[in-house]
Amino acid sequence: MAINKKVQRRIKIKTSIRSRISGTAELPRLSVFRSNKQIYAQLIDDINGNTLVAASSRVDAIDGASVTKVEKAFMVGKELADKAKQAGITKVVFDRNGYLYHGRVKNLAEGAREGGLEF
Repeated sequence: MAINKKVQRRIKIKTSIRSRISGTAELPRLSVFRSNKQIYAQLIDDINGNTLVAASSRVDAIDGASVTKVEKAFMVGKELADKAKQAGITKVVFDRNGYLYHGRVKNLAEGAREGGLEF
């Protein structure tokens, strides 16, 4: 199965970004994935290969709300920041995963910052 040129371009950008950043237990990597309808974010410790905290727009509180996808992304960012605080994490490294820092990805980052994460 051939991969779409747009997806190939994103994978190339993602590989370039990942060669420069990685997460640790003290400074995890905030990785963002967006599909057409949902958005997912997780804090990853790359040294041990563990996901420390995760949040997505698939929970009933966010998915059931009648708001735009951009507003849902902001809500996911705030939820992720709250979970990170409970886990004792305040600083992260942002990994946009090859997506442009625009729209839903940007709003997720702003929600995380408003929730108390530093990056």
